[in-house]
Amino acid sequence: MALLDDFKRGDRRALSKVITHIENRREDYRAALAQISRLDRKAYRIGITGPPGAGKSTLVDSLVAKLADSGKKIGVIAIDPSSPFTGGALLGDRVRMQHLADKDKVYIRSMASRGQSGGLAAATRDVITVLDAFGMDLIIIETVGIGQIELDIIEACDTVVVILVPESGDMIQTMKAGLMEIADIFCVNKIDRPGADRLVSYLNNMIHERLGEFSQEFPAVGTNAVSGLGVDKLSDAISRHRDYIAGNGMFEQRRKRQLKNEILSSVRDRIVKDLDHMIDLDGQFESISSKLTSGETDPYTAADEIYEHYFRGRLVNG
Repeated sequence: MALLDDFKRGDRRALSKVITHIENRREDYRAALAQISRLDRKAYRIGITGPPGAGKSTLVDSLVAKLADSGKKIGVIAIDPSSPFTGGALLGDRVRMQHLADKDKVYIRSMASRGQSGGLAAATRDVITVLDAFGMDLIIIETVGIGQIELDIIEACDTVVVILVPESGDMIQTMKAGLMEIADIFCVNKIDRPGADRLVSYLNNMIHERLGEFSQEFPAVGTNAVSGLGVDKLSDAISRHRDYIAGNGMFEQRRKRQLKNEILSSVRDRIVKDLDHMIDLDGQFESISSKLTSGETDPYTAADEIYEHYFRGRLVNG
C-alpha cells in the first residue's frame, strides 16, 4: 500500500489520510492497522477529561505549546461534539488550536463524538496506535465530558488529568468514588474564581485519603488556562506521575491492560459486524422483534433467542 509507505517515511498528509481511512472503517482498515501496530511504539499517553465548560481546550492548548517548545513531538486527539446534521466534529482542530498549526512537532486531530460510546472508544484507540507508530513522543487525548464514552477512552491513557472548576463542587460530591478511580492528577482551572482554594483543599484531602504519604507528590494543581498560570506545575505533575508509575510497575500493568482492551475491542468489532451481516441474511431477527412488539415475549428472552440462533451453534460447533 503506497499510502503506508508514505506514512512510514513521516509524511503528515499520509498520516491524515491513514487516520481518516481507519476512523471511517474503510474496507481494509484492519489490515492497515495490523501493519501499523507492528511499528515501534513509544509514545506516552495523557488523558485530559472533565465536565463541559471547565476550560479543557484552552488548558490543552497552553500545555501543548509548552511541551512542544521542549522539542517533543506531540499528537493531540480532541474529541468534539458532533454536528447533528453531518456527524462531524463541530469545533474542529484548525479552529481550536490555530496558533499551534505552525509548530511542525504538533499534530492535531479532531474526532466527532457521534454519541456512540463503543464505536468512538475503539476508533480513538486505533488513532492512538497510528499516532504512536508515526513517532510521537506524547499523545494527548481531550474528551468532551465525564461519561461512559470518556471512561472508555481514557482507559487507553497512562496518566489521566481531571480538570475541574470551582463550580464543580456538586458534581464532585455525586461522583467522588468515580473521580478518584480515574484521576491520577486533579487540576482546578479558573483558579482566580471564588471557591477555588476551597476546592483545592477538598481535593487534597481526597488525595490524602487514597495515597497517604504519597499524596504530597500529587497535590491538586491550580491553573488559569487563559493566562498560563500554573501550566508549568501541571506539566511537572504529569512528569512526576510518569516517573512514579514507571518506578513501581504500574506503567507495565496499565500497558498490559490497554493491550487486552485493544484485543477485546477488535474482537467485539468483528462480532458486531458478523451479527449485522447474519441479520441481513435471514428473517429470524425480524421474527423475534415482531414477537416483542406484539407482547408475546420480553426483551431479555428475545435477546437470549437471538443469541441462541446466531451464535450458540457456531460457538459450539466451530
